[in-house]
Amino acid sequence: MIHKPSLLLSLGLASALSLSAANNVITVQTDKPGAPIQPTMYGLFFEDINYAADGGLYAEMIKNRSFEFPQNLAAWVTFGDVTVQNDGPFERNPHYVRLASAGHNDKHTGLENEGFFGVSYVKGEEYRFSVWARPPQGKPAKIRVELENPASMDNSQVNAKQEITVDSKEWMKYEVTLKPDKSCKKGKLRIFLTKPDTTPVDLEHISLFPAKTFNGHENGLRVDLAQKLADIKPGIFRFPGGCIVEGTDLDTRYQWKNTVGPVENRPVNENRWHYTFQHRFYPDYYQSGGLGFYEYFLLSEEIGAEPLPVLSVGLSCQFQNHDAEAHVPVNELQPYIQDALDLIEFANGSTDTTWGKLRAEMGHPAPFNLKFIAIGNEQWGPEYPEHLEPFVKAIRKAYPDIKIVGSSGPDSEGEQFDYLWPEMKKLGADLVDEHFYRPEKWFLAEGNRYDNYDRKGPKVFAGEYACHGKGKKWNHFNAALLEAAFMTGLERNADVVHMATYAPLFAHVEGWQWRPDMIWFDNNESFPTASYYVQQLYAHNKGTNVLPATLDGRPAAGNEGQNGLFASAVTDKTTGEYIVKVANTSAEAQNLDIVLRGLGKKGSIASGTATVLSSDDPNADNSLENPDRIKPVTSPIDASAITPTAKGTYTYSTSLEPNTFYVFKFKKAE
Repeated sequence: MIHKPSLLLSLGLASALSLSAANNVITVQTDKPGAPIQPTMYGLFFEDINYAADGGLYAEMIKNRSFEFPQNLAAWVTFGDVTVQNDGPFERNPHYVRLASAGHNDKHTGLENEGFFGVSYVKGEEYRFSVWARPPQGKPAKIRVELENPASMDNSQVNAKQEITVDSKEWMKYEVTLKPDKSCKKGKLRIFLTKPDTTPVDLEHISLFPAKTFNGHENGLRVDLAQKLADIKPGIFRFPGGCIVEGTDLDTRYQWKNTVGPVENRPVNENRWHYTFQHRFYPDYYQSGGLGFYEYFLLSEEIGAEPLPVLSVGLSCQFQNHDAEAHVPVNELQPYIQDALDLIEFANGSTDTTWGKLRAEMGHPAPFNLKFIAIGNEQWGPEYPEHLEPFVKAIRKAYPDIKIVGSSGPDSEGEQFDYLWPEMKKLGADLVDEHFYRPEKWFLAEGNRYDNYDRKGPKVFAGEYACHGKGKKWNHFNAALLEAAFMTGLERNADVVHMATYAPLFAHVEGWQWRPDMIWFDNNESFPTASYYVQQLYAHNKGTNVLPATLDGRPAAGNEGQNGLFASAVTDKTTGEYIVKVANTSAEAQNLDIVLRGLGKKGSIASGTATVLSSDDPNADNSLENPDRIKPVTSPIDASAITPTAKGTYTYSTSLEPNTFYVFKFKKAE
């Protein structure tokens, strides 16, 4: 029996569903694929907030490894005769330490590093220690390197050690492998001037990496964190921010040219997020530059995402800087514009260009095939389009195929938003970056946000969004469910929305300034949140085209979701699948019929699956202690529940659990 449809999913795509006296009915027209869904539709946004880079994704375990923090010995404890020098071998990192004899037989000279919330190591794993060193007197010197557990009160305190003979009169890089015999979460790295040797030694760029990094890169990424990014199968990867692009001021803005070339010569930069936020203050929060633009491009390539770099438009953070003097005058923007042009050359230029040659020297002769560039982050007011205009002209002239992303400011609506959208159209931006960190009611009310957008105007990049529960700004399942409901509106408006990225991406459990976040971690382990799984389910099931889906022949009703139901329907031409996503945001179980029409006179559905994301507690989420509390479960659909109801039409009848997100996939018979 075919139940009477009850609501039209507007424009033939998906939206809120209404409950008839019996069942909710989604009728999908399988033979009329609509707007194509961009490969970039669902992706990732990375910003170095919450120790996402140094101390997180970037696998370096030593903090202030080149002694370039404003307090040169920040994160270090010294003993004996240790002095800081400033005439080192690396121009942009001139500081180093000199270890000399303490002058007493019972005293050692050395130093130890605290790492990022501890130097964590695992029994039996290998760690690659490296240091640039020289003996200033020209005579060979010896140092001993140790991984130690300061909490141990017996002879097990030292868990790994190696000696290094520094015998080159010139600065040279030395490497050894440390393999601890015990595990420790809050360990330290210690370096001693070996006794009874009294020959001094100079040490610079002291580094410790796990031997295992993502895809084996020497200056590499943490395996578990990078793999979680790859497992989403993102279409776009936006980097490096966010507010750090703007900087606390112009001097501390993110400058990509400082993050390429030899890692030893990349200068540190003050992190925009080191200040007090939510009662947390991290005075020693600086960016090493080790995770730089080359590494971002390489990661994008290796996880299959299009890179989307964001560059400064010459405006420092407008939340903190209100005077015109804090920003670059429009007639002095040329160095900033040249930075943008040089970045495109670095990514795409041949090896006989200046920046393409550097890319090749770093290990990637082939171009990265950059297609997008964003100029400015959350700027607003007339000064933003005034600054953006010369960038657009210069990029269009030099690289007409590059798509330019502008911004609609920091808000999802209001005065600045309404002002900037027409300005972005005037300037010819290809996409406009919208940001919305909003409470539950907003996400429920914005299901048809993009229904009435100009289909001919710039496309939308939902570049930063997350559901922030009112009074509970932490990760919880209900927030993820409402994000899933909202995303049905992104999907059914795929002709307007070309990119979407949740934010922020990462947070260290001991060092965060902002939440909720998509992936949480400590120094050893990590876990995905329910919001992560929502993003993954959309990315894995985005399909190739939106499908028309009607309910009851009427236009979609309101934004709130009739009976709390939201849905979208797509097809994947490469697999022959029809995919229907449904979020039941209500506290009631509801019946649902999915009617698949247009299969042809001899067409039929061969198989199907149902993936369910749910929680018995809407305020719960995953944790380090219980990382799998909430995760998707996929089951085959009972063939008897998929029945022919007319020629070329099959119906699947099911019951939706309360507060649950579903992904239904149907495979047409060959």
